[in-house]
Amino acid sequence: MIRVLFADKPENWGRYETPLTEAIAATGVEAQIVQPDESDPAQIDYVVYSPQGPVQDFTAYTGAKAVLNLWAGVERVVGNDTLTQPLCRMVDAGLERGMVEYVTGHVLRYHLGIDATLAQQDGVWRHDDGVPPLARDRSVVMLGLGALGKACAEALAGPGFAVTGWSRTRKDIPGITCLSGDDGLAEALSRAEILVSILPDTPETTNLLNADTLAQMPKGARLVNPGRGTLIDDDALLAALDRGQIGHATLDVFRVEPLPPEHPYWAHPQVTVTPHIAAESRAETASEVIAENIRRGEAGEPFLYLVDRSRGY
Repeated sequence: MIRVLFADKPENWGRYETPLTEAIAATGVEAQIVQPDESDPAQIDYVVYSPQGPVQDFTAYTGAKAVLNLWAGVERVVGNDTLTQPLCRMVDAGLERGMVEYVTGHVLRYHLGIDATLAQQDGVWRHDDGVPPLARDRSVVMLGLGALGKACAEALAGPGFAVTGWSRTRKDIPGITCLSGDDGLAEALSRAEILVSILPDTPETTNLLNADTLAQMPKGARLVNPGRGTLIDDDALLAALDRGQIGHATLDVFRVEPLPPEHPYWAHPQVTVTPHIAAESRAETASEVIAENIRRGEAGEPFLYLVDRSRGY
């Protein structure tokens, strides 16, 4: 019987106990799931890991075959010098659908001008203000074409948005104009009436949206960031909002979370703050991913969603 360590915050075990136990059992693998301090670390076969959990030093886990991350992002662990085991990120169907619904909802909100409509419930009939263009005439740009970015890009292409995607390395997705590299980024930004950023947190993406790159976007462009807070130079974005270069920003992730009450984003009239809700791992679907990787490890098959340490994701 293998031992699986659940190394998330203790209060989260109640959500995972039944679905994780059942998911592993369904694979045919016999496993004992333990909490920290319930087993010798050297006897642990798999570590189910969360960056907010109690295990941050993996030195003692000499028998671990893999560390299975409960979060989609691995930036808090990928550089951990004590981590020598294979690291797998979370690609969870529930998390993916949550991200797709968040992105689609806010892109449609901007596309249809819903904020302005809600602000104009004052008894004045403004039919002469015109109607929004059709989706086919609205250019949406997706920064990041990994599993989540690809799913969002495809979802937005469904109702007909003209979707351009950018990634560090070239991708080919039917129905999506795919760009890459520095020249591709400049072209993508020039098209971005609505920009969605779902890039990972790496040295190459830190402050990718800065004064120079924001200035490359069409004046009045909208921005949705459910990716990583480090992607945006906050001072540059606030300046771009103040001068109207960026018309509005919806931000779900931040460099410091919870976002401090005194942060200028809260009071800015052209910013919508959401509390990191775009993509949350669901215990049921995340447990299925964890269980499948445990089954693969026991069967000698390649792990799913193995992290490339050199690229940081």
